[in-house]
Amino acid sequence: MKFGGTSVEDAKAMLRTAAIVAGRRNKGLEAIVVVSAMAKVTDQLLAAAAAAGRGDKAGAMAISARLRHRHIDTGTELLDEQRFAALQASVHQEFDALDDLLRGIAAVGELTARTSDLVVSFGERLSSRMVAAAFDQQGLNGTHVDARSCIITDANYGKAAPQEPAIEAKLTELVLPLVEAGKTPVMGGFIGSTVEGITTTLGRGGSDYTAALVGGGLHAGAIEIWTDVNGIMTTDPRIVPDALRVKTISFEEAAELAYFGAKVLHPATILPAVQKSIPVWVLNSRNAENEGTKITAVAPRCKSPFKCIAAKKKLTIIDIVASRMLMSHGYLKSVFDVLDKYKCVVDMVSTSEVSISLTVDSNERLPEIAEELSKIADVKMEGNKALICMVGEDIRGHNGIAGQVFTAVSHVNVRMISQGASEINMSFMIDEEDVEEAVRSLHKNFFASPDENIFDVTARVPAESRA
Repeated sequence: MKFGGTSVEDAKAMLRTAAIVAGRRNKGLEAIVVVSAMAKVTDQLLAAAAAAGRGDKAGAMAISARLRHRHIDTGTELLDEQRFAALQASVHQEFDALDDLLRGIAAVGELTARTSDLVVSFGERLSSRMVAAAFDQQGLNGTHVDARSCIITDANYGKAAPQEPAIEAKLTELVLPLVEAGKTPVMGGFIGSTVEGITTTLGRGGSDYTAALVGGGLHAGAIEIWTDVNGIMTTDPRIVPDALRVKTISFEEAAELAYFGAKVLHPATILPAVQKSIPVWVLNSRNAENEGTKITAVAPRCKSPFKCIAAKKKLTIIDIVASRMLMSHGYLKSVFDVLDKYKCVVDMVSTSEVSISLTVDSNERLPEIAEELSKIADVKMEGNKALICMVGEDIRGHNGIAGQVFTAVSHVNVRMISQGASEINMSFMIDEEDVEEAVRSLHKNFFASPDENIFDVTARVPAESRA
């Protein structure tokens, strides 16, 4: 069971989380709990690290002091006197260590990726201790486990790669006995360590990944991702207020959605679950009665060609025209070697006889990438683009589907189109400013008469009518 930052943001949220876990335990289920840092804490720790890195020791220490007070205040509200006394000592100990680290960064005047990982790890280290204490107080036999003792990774600081065989061995050694003894292990997500014990992080959104690694490593019956929405929606409810909850979706569809902008899941979350055929549930800690979304290896057939619409902004199109290297052997390899050098991820590719168009995340290395590519071709870049991704199984089985999609967005300038590499994804590029209008138009066109076996249509019925 993984609980995100909003599910542990304060004492009230932590007690709500304890009640959810108690509900599982009361059904005779054993639970291992993974928690994120309290809401906004990771961002503040990153800000403290950045301040220290530029020599602003006072600014870094001020952020740390505010975080210390927040955690102490939360502990005071959350726990009885005896448990709070024990927690308070460990909280002060952690923040004293953080303060020493920030002073050291400020003194050196340099922030490395390795040191940044250590600073940011304090969020999960603290929240997991507090939640474990709350669980213990609520009769759940909560036991804190330092995730760094189990989640073994390589040394790619900032986005470390898990070493799954080593993780499974550590979980079997350290966590499984606690479960068998009737305890509820609680660990922080997102953080790990190298074989040498140096702290690492799995990248933003990595708490989901931790949950999947733990669930996969211990062959769990299910992995539950508890967040602040009712599951995976047909699209972003902030754009389309009557977006529907998807009751069930396939691993493949969910992974595609996660990669192309859906914020509910970290893209890598799905992989350990897929490998072990473990179902994943996306649930709402603020509405625990809601059924959420079930992600399985094979989802039921859907009458509609699409399950969801995702949008990914802040993309750049790179047009690479190479008439002078027409039919030149190794041309494509040369292009992708440049992208590989700068670790630049490509979302979509379109080719013709003399040109390649590809889309990449907009980042500060683009001028360098363009300069290198210009040695082998003429290069043009267009920023402020967005990718619209339509996801659904067996798109190819619906005749005329492309015509319906582009009729729905006929008033929008479409810059690139991709379909065929995946049977479950139709994607196209548009200007960022047109995203909301395009998504609303597509949603209206394809979800006007939703399949009630796949989508929760009760949200469309006014509350007074349901009553």
